[in-house]
Amino acid sequence: MSRLKALFVLSFIQTMILVHGQLQSKGYLEDKEFTIQEEGRSSLIYQFLPRKLTSKTFILDGETDGVIEVLPHDGWLQTKGPLDWEKRKVHKLTIRTLNETGITEEGPFSITIIVEDINDNRPVFNQSEYKGEVREKYRPGRPFVRVYATDADDPSTPNAQLSYSILQQIPDSNPKYFQINNITGDISVTWNGSQLLTVGKDYNLIVQVSDSAEHHFSNTVMVKITIKENIWVAPPPITINENSTEPHPMKITQVRWNDDEALYELHQRDRYPRFPFSIDAIGDIYVSEPLDREERSQYIFYAIAKSRNGLFASSPLTIEVNVEDINDNPPVCPALITIFEVQENEGIGSTVGEFQASDADEEGSFNTLLVYRILEQIPTIPFNNVFSLNEFTGQLQLQRSTLNVEEVDEYILKVEVSDSGRPTSLKTICTIQVNVIDINDNIPIFEKSEYGNVTIKEDTQLQTVVMEIQATDDDQPNTGSSLIIYEIKEGDPHKMFIIETERETNRGYVKIAKPLDFETMQEHRLVIHATNPEPLVAGVAYNDSSITRFTVFVMDVDEKPYFNETLYQKQVKEDVPVGTKIATITAIDPEGDSIRFSLQGDTRNLLRIDEYTGEMFTKALLDRETESHYRVTVIASEKTNPRMSASVLFNLFLEDVNDNPPRLAKSYFGTYFCHPVTKPESVVIEATDPDAQRLTPFKFSLTPDEKDWVIVRLNRTHAKLTMAHSQFEMKNYDITVIINDQGIPPLESEVHIPVSICSCTSKNECEASPVESLGLPSIGMALGILFGTLAVIGVIIAAVFISINHKKKKEGKADGADAMNTGEIRPLSS
Repeated sequence: MSRLKALFVLSFIQTMILVHGQLQSKGYLEDKEFTIQEEGRSSLIYQFLPRKLTSKTFILDGETDGVIEVLPHDGWLQTKGPLDWEKRKVHKLTIRTLNETGITEEGPFSITIIVEDINDNRPVFNQSEYKGEVREKYRPGRPFVRVYATDADDPSTPNAQLSYSILQQIPDSNPKYFQINNITGDISVTWNGSQLLTVGKDYNLIVQVSDSAEHHFSNTVMVKITIKENIWVAPPPITINENSTEPHPMKITQVRWNDDEALYELHQRDRYPRFPFSIDAIGDIYVSEPLDREERSQYIFYAIAKSRNGLFASSPLTIEVNVEDINDNPPVCPALITIFEVQENEGIGSTVGEFQASDADEEGSFNTLLVYRILEQIPTIPFNNVFSLNEFTGQLQLQRSTLNVEEVDEYILKVEVSDSGRPTSLKTICTIQVNVIDINDNIPIFEKSEYGNVTIKEDTQLQTVVMEIQATDDDQPNTGSSLIIYEIKEGDPHKMFIIETERETNRGYVKIAKPLDFETMQEHRLVIHATNPEPLVAGVAYNDSSITRFTVFVMDVDEKPYFNETLYQKQVKEDVPVGTKIATITAIDPEGDSIRFSLQGDTRNLLRIDEYTGEMFTKALLDRETESHYRVTVIASEKTNPRMSASVLFNLFLEDVNDNPPRLAKSYFGTYFCHPVTKPESVVIEATDPDAQRLTPFKFSLTPDEKDWVIVRLNRTHAKLTMAHSQFEMKNYDITVIINDQGIPPLESEVHIPVSICSCTSKNECEASPVESLGLPSIGMALGILFGTLAVIGVIIAAVFISINHKKKKEGKADGADAMNTGEIRPLSS
């Protein structure tokens, strides 16, 4: 039996050798490929053996470069000196044998020697010094200068895989103002740098580049950075001539954000019926059509810059556009015919009236400086110059005291009104009718001396009638002696009200002229006087009968609160403790009511706001890896009327800290190698880190008790896990790998790589999962399993026969009455 076992084992081993092959340092002549490190010492590579006894001498041809040879008599392929990967990466050779007569006996066979690079070159920057310029308020993360280095080693190996870092910032700051992409060498500002860098203060960065080999080389370079002025500033006020004949759209000004990837928008400050302005993708602002100063003399609006994700890049800029007047409007007569009245007993120098034409051009300019001149008087009785007209004020006066209502009761004056526009003035002819009337010896008398009180809301529309008043006059109807003029003498210092008079009835309508404001003035005690355009005769004077009063009470209308910022933003480290104060939101209620703050959109329940003070705190642990930018809406509502509320966006940016240990980038479950292992196998593993800046290179190591495996870092993120030998049993292995990052402080994690050593099919596929921790079953164990299986089968068969025999005995004993139950079979109980 022992001989049988030995033969079985020997046969098994021979089969596995035939299937899987075996590592050897010598073998028969055939095509071969070898990998040899450069810079190595002279060494034996492989011994070729002839298949024919007649082969006597080995000959090597090809790219030997004088450092590769074959020993002619024993077939040893060897190097005579170091290979150089930078000189030749692959040597193509052939080997053959000669017989005693010098004729080729075997071959030629190809030999390929791949030279494996070693890390023997230091990275080199393409410049001895770099210079960069960056503006104040520059967008974080956007590169403004790039450093670049090369490495002469093999680019497919860690020897030439480069990583950049900033060794030092001069002058130093905490937090840092600059950051570098460790792969590309792009340098950008941090969020703190975008906020705190100021023009006039330059910086120097010492930048290091390192390769990724285990024993790496590095180099450094100086980067000089100049801080330039922030160009996101409001342009000076723009002046545009009205009715411009230039082609439109016409560029009028421009704004520029500090990088060229901003999105620009224009927002109106006031709601204009027509908004003829636009902004293009580069920040140029245009007016789309000619402007009319008489429609609007000034436009004020905002230019806004946004990032690609729609966030405000900075505060809006105020754009002011003033429309320059041109003399494009002639003077306008106050009416088709302006009527004045004068009593026949008026003396020389008495004022007949104030003639006031108007001009729609810019007030206070030469275009609206009007000059008056009487062209003609009809009739010319008793003289041609009964009246005089002040050329600038328009005051019409009696120049001669010769009026007689029975002789002439009406004069017509043709008046020329010209503006002082330059270079050309515009003129208009107006008509004044002067009625000569009887004397004014009666005063207006109000129907009421008190009209009581009226209450109106502060948001009541303009021109709304607040009160109707009435006075009467007994003088000649439809003359200046009976026409009543109402005037507010007290209680309206800001001209909030006007009074319009119905000429036929002398009824007065008190209307709202300007928006009322409860917060400014809650009541207006109005005192109104009634007078005539014509002067009273001597001995008659106005008295209290020509005065009335009433009070306007302004009722408060609840107005929404407003915030002192259009957008709130804050950046904090993701590891701030729960309860940390991160911002204070301020809102104001126009009525002075108390305000309560609340949050909306806090989907992850991270923040808390004090409802009374607006102070905002963290409510839970923050995690940049879950969400780096968190946006909520802050609501400010009145305490007494929560429906009156306003909202503002709050953006919270989380600054990364090293709070995540490295981990495997993927699962390695299902990794297997075929048994028996004929050479040390390897598996390449990759690590990753959820933190914002990959804190690489990762450091890979094994536990001290791990003797079967070795691990070597390939580059910043990968390592090769290799068998230390080939004597592995057929079972599952769980290799513990320790990974450290380069954070401050560094974080460490233990990961597990499952590897199965299994029996394989002819296609090198695992036949079945091995029994964990049992290894390769021995022949005795296999036979034991076989005999055990046969024993179980035997027990089952025996049980079946016993059951059948028992059934037959029951049938023999049964009578006809029991025949119905003979077919009932009970299953075997296990």
